[in-house]
Amino acid sequence: MGDFNLALVIVAIVVCVVVFIFNVYLLVNFQHPDDANQAYFPKFVVVLGLSVAAISILMLPADVANRQACQHAIYNGACNLTLPMKTLWLAIYILDAVLVFFVIPFAMFYYEGDQDKSMAEVLVAFCRSVGKRIKSALLWVVTTAIVCGLVLGILYALVGKVDFTVMHLSSGTTNFPSAWSFSSSQPCIGSGAQQCSAYSASPSAETTWTMRATFPEYVVALATIVGSVLFTIFGGVGIACLPLGLIFAFIRRPKAVITRSQYIKEATELGKKARELKKAADALRQEEKGGSKGRKWRKNVKAVEKELLLLEEDVKNLEEMYPQGEKAETAWAMTVLGYLAKFVLGILGLIVSVAWVAHIVIYLLINPPLSPFLNDVFIKLDDVWGLLGTAAFAFFCFYLLLAVIAGETMLGMRLVFITIHPMKWGGTLMNSFLFNVGLILLCSISVIQFCATAFAYYAQATAAEEIFGHTLQSLRGIKYLYKYNVFQIGFIALAGLTFVYYAAFVSELFDYSSFFRDGEEKSLAADSSFPLKHILLWGGCIELDLSESSVVQFFVWVILRLVHMAYPCVMVLSREVGGQNTR
Repeated sequence: MGDFNLALVIVAIVVCVVVFIFNVYLLVNFQHPDDANQAYFPKFVVVLGLSVAAISILMLPADVANRQACQHAIYNGACNLTLPMKTLWLAIYILDAVLVFFVIPFAMFYYEGDQDKSMAEVLVAFCRSVGKRIKSALLWVVTTAIVCGLVLGILYALVGKVDFTVMHLSSGTTNFPSAWSFSSSQPCIGSGAQQCSAYSASPSAETTWTMRATFPEYVVALATIVGSVLFTIFGGVGIACLPLGLIFAFIRRPKAVITRSQYIKEATELGKKARELKKAADALRQEEKGGSKGRKWRKNVKAVEKELLLLEEDVKNLEEMYPQGEKAETAWAMTVLGYLAKFVLGILGLIVSVAWVAHIVIYLLINPPLSPFLNDVFIKLDDVWGLLGTAAFAFFCFYLLLAVIAGETMLGMRLVFITIHPMKWGGTLMNSFLFNVGLILLCSISVIQFCATAFAYYAQATAAEEIFGHTLQSLRGIKYLYKYNVFQIGFIALAGLTFVYYAAFVSELFDYSSFFRDGEEKSLAADSSFPLKHILLWGGCIELDLSESSVVQFFVWVILRLVHMAYPCVMVLSREVGGQNTR
């Protein structure tokens, strides 16, 4: 046949099967032991959601390949077995929206319906419990459906139109001759002109074409807006904290195995903290039984959950520093290799993050673009091998999804009003699975739109460009968000703030125990009279909850941090200047 469209269809089917199998593998290995052999419906939703998210990311490279499926640049409809990409885009994103706003909330309400019941209660009233959970979940989902339906219907009726700005060109008309041919006396192009007469119109003569957007496209557009807000926040933070978190984990790694006495001392402290958390959890449970489940109670629950996560992390770190058992040496060797792997992955991730930020600035924020940058890289990789550029393109898109998860985890650990649902190997409950799958699905639409815009030169003449590049950016009411690059600017700003946060604050979070020897304090640096107690006062004792503290307190904290960082440098410079004056 000469065209590779049949091969593309086969590859697409194989990739879908591989994605499904891989997601089943993730579910089996990440699930909590308490969810084994139960919660089958939430598990099905998790696998389906992850598959839809992964396939939606891979559809953009497939769209590019589908554009090239015909030889000699023939349009896709002229070839057999080309993929109907526009229909597939709309179908996958309608399914995405249904999963995010209806199916996943239903699964979460259903799963959490009996979390506070004992096993005996569940066994005694199983059928009644299942019916009650289904009824409660349906009530929430139906309410959500009504609200979403009303919002979508009203918005679509009022502003569900597309405004295309076009240049209005006008020219005179000439009757065709009876012989349906042209001559010097009746030319199509005027004598002495090398262009059509319409080009003589004023270049400022612009007009607007208004037409009604299709309802599926409008649903995708609104879902993209919601996802873009989350993507800008979590993705902007995550694009910086994902590689820097790995690098700083290597920097703060345990350098050597601690002694048994140190292990016992630290374990005792962790045990005390665990008992305090248990008391706090019991008190919250009593408040719940008493019916006092207000805002303060929910806030305290989130605070206890985050303290528990930090405690689990401390226990894990302590076990790393004091491996036990017959294979203690092997465990320590694997720990060292694990931190080396984090460092290597962090460096590679930092390169990718810098490339992303540079590409956004060079290609999107500067008008006209300075360079196609990554677009040219993908095209050259395609010239080397047909799928190499496509694979690199897919990797950059998937990296943004990883950044979203990393950003949500980082902000969730530091802000009380953000609920955190960490993913742990062999310890992830289904509600955390469902939450993260919903977040991935919601942001995957925005990731595709973001990639379609950022790599418009590489993905030109595709169905994705038609949906995200034309219709979405011309929708009435939201087109200005894209016209003025609001999401891209927010993404870069948050990435820069996160980098400053890591450079200024996280790099200063040393292990304070390394400054103590036999109960004595050590100075911060040689020949420095700056006492450690000031460090602890400025960096440790002033612990502010940013969700509650005032703006003034926060800036005072930042200023004290910056003064603490600058103090050693000022002291060194003063000594140098003093020495020069003495000489």
